Amino acid sequence: MQPQSANDTSQRFIFDNTDIRGEIVRLRKSYADTVSGKYYPEPVARLLGQFMAASVLLSTTIKFDGRLVLQVRSKGQVALMMAECTSAGELRGIARYDETPTSTQFSDLLSEGTLVITIDTRKGEPYQGIVPLEGDSLAECLQQYFLQSEQLASQFYFASDRDGVAAMMLQQLPAQLQKDKDERESHWSHFSTLARTLTDEELLNLPNADILNRLYHQEELRLFTPKDLIFKCSCSRERTASALAALGRQEIGNLIAERGGIEISCEFCATEYNFGPGELALLFEQVEEGPTH
Repeated sequence: MQPQSANDTSQRFIFDNTDIRGEIVRLRKSYADTVSGKYYPEPVARLLGQFMAASVLLSTTIKFDGRLVLQVRSKGQVALMMAECTSAGELRGIARYDETPTSTQFSDLLSEGTLVITIDTRKGEPYQGIVPLEGDSLAECLQQYFLQSEQLASQFYFASDRDGVAAMMLQQLPAQLQKDKDERESHWSHFSTLARTLTDEELLNLPNADILNRLYHQEELRLFTPKDLIFKCSCSRERTASALAALGRQEIGNLIAERGGIEISCEFCATEYNFGPGELALLFEQVEEGPTH
């Protein structure tokens, strides 16, 4: 059993004298907080956990201040699967569908999907990478994405149970320490072949140091200090009010006449925001007056 402190972390490792790095992610409480009360079928909940872990893994490949969003829209049984990780290690995620999914297969749940990776920084314009969702698993799709977009070999491994998800990424870096192409390919083949011997049970239950010792006990590697992760939703009363204002006075007026007020529940964290007629009228007065100078 992992200690509590290891339940929601991301931990980086690198191999000395090579251009290969890795990352191990573990999500327990943040995963439970995300799916709690959503009544997702187990295959959907587990896949959402993988998306959350993947958003963390992808966020570790770049330096940014903001949020990284991993999203798929599909024509399959799940219309939308989305996970978000901020540079501060804050996570949230959601799955949307019209009818309750019945399949356990990735290709059925997210068939004909498009994978969108958005990096939304606080400085500058957002960056988006968009690729067709090709492969029989999220791991295959991400490996293909990096091969196409970065021309770098990557491997992703996901394991999940009812309580959480664990993931490991192994990735080539641009040539710095190893310039020779054949030497780079030889090292990658060696490290990736060993990684493929990792079992789901080991990934879920062994401490990170034990996993790496089991796989690479003959190699020189450095394991860095873990980074804590936490479930946190970015919703707020102010943002919800702004969304209501965007609907327009007439539509809001119709809702008030019908219901006497408006109640909105956040899809991510289930926080409820209630707005009475007086507060909504004041909201529109502020919008129509515009900013003061």
